[in-house]
Amino acid sequence: MTFDLTNAKERMQGAQEALQRELANIRTGRANPNILNRIEVEYYGAMTPLNQVASISVPEARILLITPFDKSALEAIVHAINVSDLGLNPASDGNIVRLAIPQMTEERRKELVKEVKAEAEKAKVSVRNVRRDIMDDIKKDKEMPEDDARKAEDQTQKLTDENIKAIDGIAAEKEKELLTI
Repeated sequence: MTFDLTNAKERMQGAQEALQRELANIRTGRANPNILNRIEVEYYGAMTPLNQVASISVPEARILLITPFDKSALEAIVHAINVSDLGLNPASDGNIVRLAIPQMTEERRKELVKEVKAEAEKAKVSVRNVRRDIMDDIKKDKEMPEDDARKAEDQTQKLTDENIKAIDGIAAEKEKELLTI
């Protein structure tokens, strides 16, 4: 009898994906459209994600160019960026919005690396919680032979180790990106 780890794989993969989404929101010294993912603009009375009311491009390494699909949304876009927690000052010329990404200090980079490590640790805890749930399920299954239970526990631990290693790789990549700018 083999123990089904499909649900565990999906949940552990979900932890990796959540980590990648969180790390995409951490601003580096380079222009990255993903830092605007959380910004919502009040557009005709409804809060709408910025990427649905404007196109976002990167014409230079440290400039984001926001071109609204509807010029009447320009003022709302500027306002949404100003009230966000990004700490960026939008410059509007009446047609487009330019966001200049400032150079980060060494101190700020180190703070962001700590933030990356904290997010990675949250993802690891999530993966370990999935492992704990699976191990509990294995122990509760009284009909499973002892050898099969041991195999299932080994498979679960192997899956956990693979996901922890992948999370470490994702975090290391982001740290490298932060420190080599």
